[in-house]
Order: sequence, then structure tokens, then C-alpha cells
Amino acid sequence: MDLDAFERARSADWARLDALVRQRRRTGAEADELVRLYQAVATDLSSVRSAAPDPEMVTRLSMLVGRARAAIAGTHEPSWRDVTAFVMVALPAALYRIRWWTVGVMAAFLVLSITAGVWVATQPEALASMGTPSQREQYVEESFAEYYAPGAGFAAMVWTNNAWLTAVCIATGITGIGPVYFQASNAINVGATGGMMASYGELDVFLQLIAPHGLLELTAVFVAGAAGLRIFWTWIDPGPRTRGRALAEEARALFTVAIGLVGVLAVSGLVEGFVTGSALPWVVKVSIGVLVLAAFWTYTLVLGRRAVRAGHTGDLEADRAGYVLATAG
Repeated sequence: MDLDAFERARSADWARLDALVRQRRRTGAEADELVRLYQAVATDLSSVRSAAPDPEMVTRLSMLVGRARAAIAGTHEPSWRDVTAFVMVALPAALYRIRWWTVGVMAAFLVLSITAGVWVATQPEALASMGTPSQREQYVEESFAEYYAPGAGFAAMVWTNNAWLTAVCIATGITGIGPVYFQASNAINVGATGGMMASYGELDVFLQLIAPHGLLELTAVFVAGAAGLRIFWTWIDPGPRTRGRALAEEARALFTVAIGLVGVLAVSGLVEGFVTGSALPWVVKVSIGVLVLAAFWTYTLVLGRRAVRAGHTGDLEADRAGYVLATAG
């Protein structure tokens, strides 16, 4: 293909399409012309790519075709309505659909954590694995409480770290291994630390410092594990949908959970940064932890049930996710 000759022959249509795309308003005839030229230039792009893939021309025509497609189909501009729909419909629907998975992960976490704690508290060899006597004493008497130094910097550090870990837990869900490892290692670490504190008679300090923020923070961890395992189970048993379609739909819906957990963990981080290590009475601090946890479950169960009954799943709307053909079954 002679690219120069091809460009001379087709440049008038390209220029006209560019002019139509730039117009803010079009008549009916101009709209029809826009569609016709879009199809023609898309064919030109395909010809150039297959016969003479000149990088400069391919890039120029690709951009023109993309702008024309947007002008024809319209573009979606984010608005506060989208934010409201996400918070009030998509996120609670996604959380509600995995509520029993969340409870299951929580139960397994607690069993493993309590087992690890009892083992460390009652078995000398297990306690010895936590460090030398001097190291353990320093941790119990100083380091554990000092970790929760109040402040915005500490809250931000906790938030970003936990948000990253929960996102990884969901992202590796399809393997089945990532969420299990993440949950098991967390459960053992929390339980072993509690067991060590108990062996020195400081279990009450452990619970007082963990409960204010930990009730919501650990729930976010359980939700992340539930979302990851749900993706894995969808891969194992996609139901009447094709495996690819099922994975796409569930992954999009549960990515909604990953975004939502950023907000949940922000609340937990604020509690950890400004309440846990504060001088407030421990009853007040624990009450705050119970309150934010109750708010989370109320949000999930009330708004989530309503959204699911209305047919929402947390996935994108069909016009944004891509239309699919109906399947039997």
C-alpha cells in the first residue's frame, strides 16, 4: 500500500470526521454523516494496520476513531449521583451477598486465634518461641501499649497498610491460597500475641487495646477473606454461567468491596489513631469500637438487603460492564 496516495485519497473524510467530532451540536444530517464517516475511517484504520502498519498513521487514526466513538455513544461523566449509588446501593449489595462467607471466615479466624493463644499461654515451649524472657517482658510491659501512640500520622500509616493488605487478599482470591494464608497468618499472630500477654497476666490490657479499633478492623479483614474466597469458589463452581462470565461478574462486584474497605479501614484507622491510645476510660473506648462495628453491620444488612432485593449485586450496570447474551439453566 502506498500510504501517501492512500492519505491523499482519504484525508478529506478524516478532516471532515475530525470537524464533526469537535462540534458541540449537530443537526440530524450531521449526526448521520458522523456515523457514516466513523465507519469509513474505522475501515481505513483496519486497512492501514493490516497492509502498512505505519505507527504514526495508526496512532492518528486510532485517536480519531476513539473520539468519534465517544461522540456517537456518549461518555459517562462521574457525578455525585455515582458516588451516592456506590455508597448506598453497590457497596452494601456486594457486602450483603458475602455476609455468610464473612461469618464463616470470622468463625475460622476466631477458632485458630484462640487455639494459638491458649497454646502460647499454656505451653512453655510455645511461649519460648515468642522471644527471650527479656524481649517478651519488654514487649508486654512497654512495646505493646507504646505502639498505639495517638496521632494522625499513626492513623494514616495503619490505614494505608491495612487497605493494601486487604486489597491483596481480594486480588489473590482466585488462587484460593492467598486469602487462606492471609487469614491464617493474621489469626495465629493475633492469638499468639494475646497468649503471651495472658501468660504475663496482661490479657485485660491486650483486649482493651485491641477492642476499640480491632472489632471493625478485623471485620474488614474477614470481609476481604470472604471476597477472595468467593472469587475462588466462583472459579470452582460458576453455576449456569460460563466460567469466564461468572468470574468477570463476581470479580467486578467484589472489587467494589475492595474499594469500600478503604473507607471502612479509614474509620478503623481513625479509632486506632485517636481513641485506642488515648486517655479515655477503657469502657468508653470499647464502647466506641462496638458502636462503629454495629454501624457497619447495620449498613450491610439494612441497605444491603434492600439493594439485593431490588436486583443489585455490586457489579457494574450492563451498559458499562458490557452486554451479555442470555444463557439457559
